[in-house]
Amino acid sequence: MTWLVTGGAGYIGSHVVSALRGARIQPVVIDSLSSGHREFVPADVPFVHGSILDADLVAHTLRNHAVTGVIHLAGFKYAGVSVQEPLLTYEQNVTGTAQLLKAMELTGVDKLVFSSSAATYGTPTGDIVTEATPTNPESPYGESKLIGEWLIRDQGRARDLKHTSLRYFNVVGSGAPELYDTSPHNLFPIVLRALTAGKTPRINGIDYNTPDGTCVRDYVHVADLATSHVAAAQALAAGTPLERVYNLGSGDGLSVRQIMTAMAKVTGIDFEPEIGPRRAGDPDRIVADGTLAARDLNWKMRHSVEQMVASAYDAQRHAITTAG
Repeated sequence: MTWLVTGGAGYIGSHVVSALRGARIQPVVIDSLSSGHREFVPADVPFVHGSILDADLVAHTLRNHAVTGVIHLAGFKYAGVSVQEPLLTYEQNVTGTAQLLKAMELTGVDKLVFSSSAATYGTPTGDIVTEATPTNPESPYGESKLIGEWLIRDQGRARDLKHTSLRYFNVVGSGAPELYDTSPHNLFPIVLRALTAGKTPRINGIDYNTPDGTCVRDYVHVADLATSHVAAAQALAAGTPLERVYNLGSGDGLSVRQIMTAMAKVTGIDFEPEIGPRRAGDPDRIVADGTLAARDLNWKMRHSVEQMVASAYDAQRHAITTAG
């Protein structure tokens, strides 16, 4: 059994590739390397340098490697930047998904796990998000992910595509030191880069209606996330019925202050975060319920906050050592 991982040279995608190998499933990677890294893909994993916007290339890859199904992670992932770059966001995430579906139809590949986003919910009225929570995305990124889900749903109806979409919030940590988060926008790498550069990390707002006054969000370990992507692929391959959408959530969340405390403890760098004004539109608390995914996709939180930070810190130091 062979599965194509789009965006498999990225932070999350490379962990999915590792999880597939751990499950004795052959991965094939296609990645444009616009944000991914060729060195994140093992030398013995087939790699195609190209974009999912090229349906002919994707179709050739599917045929050439006798692909069983696709785990689709490729796309433009920066919600904040998407506000300034809506056309790029829609091209990569909507047109790209449509072209992927076209290539799958042409080659008869009928199984798809879509890496979606909890950004599809926007700012929900309740503080626990379930799959029944109404979607109301507030950025082109969130909108593009929701449209991607619609495209997949409609293709499923028209062509009997077997599929599921996985929604989640903040992905952190590392499953191996050589695989790390290089995003300029994510909290963990921002804080770790600041600390190792001798700078002080910042908290935006301490007057939220939470136990310690800082925002509470879901933070999920990337290896746990990858495990459930593979579980979804295995279920589809076995013909096991799945829900159309699953939340990969913690159920309780972590506050920004808790993250900062863990950062100081793990790194051994004693610091007191700078306090800035709260950001407009930031809800007090948003976490997702992962009950359905726990039932069907082997989902669970296997890492404590200290373990999440420690794995991210080890990976960052490995990256610095390798670069140096």
